[in-house]
Formats: sequence, structure tokens, C-alpha cells
Amino acid sequence: MEIQPRTIFERELAGEVISLDDPDYPQIYAVIRKAIRLTSVLNAMQVDDNEQVNRVFSELINKPVDATFFLIPPFYTDFGHNIQLGRNVFVNHACTFMDRGGITLEDNVLIGPKVNLITSNHPTEPGQRRSTISKPIVVKQGAWLGANVTVMPGVTIGENAIVGAGAVVTKDVAANTIVAGVPARVVKQL
Repeated sequence: MEIQPRTIFERELAGEVISLDDPDYPQIYAVIRKAIRLTSVLNAMQVDDNEQVNRVFSELINKPVDATFFLIPPFYTDFGHNIQLGRNVFVNHACTFMDRGGITLEDNVLIGPKVNLITSNHPTEPGQRRSTISKPIVVKQGAWLGANVTVMPGVTIGENAIVGAGAVVTKDVAANTIVAGVPARVVKQL
């Protein structure tokens, strides 16, 4: 049986280094251009029409969102197609989801204003820095990320965990804990 070559999208989600010189990079760039266009539409909308916001957001992430999803624009993303949402997810205003590595928000997740979920980084080798390497972020059921939190590539936020405002999360957060600070550290068990 012949093994099919993986797409650039599959390679990126698998954590491979992706170069701007990759012959398949134009496929990624096409999705980036779509995200730029749709976030511009989303951010110019009146926010009192949740159905219209959800319709445009569904187009942005390339799949329907649950009717219980609530987003307050503005919203920023570099890709969009790798965002997965559960039920009863709330995303406050001015958030940035850099989702090329994949972002999953499970049921009942609360995202505070100005939260940054960053799944892509650059290799440390100077000659490769214009390339990207991506790792997923997962926010488990019932977790709450406070205002201006930044979550770095490859981090999982555990079920019912709370991340205090302004924290920078560089490591996994256990379920039922509160973390805060830069870098985020456990401050309390729930």
C-alpha cells in the first residue's frame, strides 16, 4: 500500500518546522488571507447581533459554531481553521488566537478580554527564524482565563482551572488549580 504524502496543514499540526520557502506554503497563505478578510468583517460588525457574529465566526473557523458560543469583537487570528469550540464558550473582546498549531476550547470555557493564545513559535537557529513550528493549546472544560493572559505553544489548561489576569502560561496547568504570575505558578488548589 502506497503512503500518501501529508499535506502542509497536517505537517504543521504534527509540529514540523514550516518554512516560507516550502512549495506548499501558498496553501497556508491563502487561509491567512481569508482570516485577514473575515476578521476585518467581524471587527466592523455591530456586536448586538450574536447570530451574525456567529455566522461570520463559523466562516472564519471553517465549521459551524454552537448556538451557545458568544464572542465580543474585536477578535484577531492568524489562521482560523484550527480553532475547535465546545458548547457555552465565551470569548471576551480583543483576544488573539494564533491557531496554526490548533486551539481547542472545551465546553463552558471563559476567555477574558485581551487573552492571547499563541500556538506558533520560531526555531532558535538564526537561519531558520523565518520558519514556524507549532504546538496545540487545549483549554479543558470549565476553565477560566482572566484578562490579558498569554498561553504559549503546547500548553494544556486543566479542567476548571483558573488563570489569573496578566499571567504568562508556559507549562501545563493541572485541573482545579489557580495559577498566576509571570511565568504562571500555582497559587491555590480549588
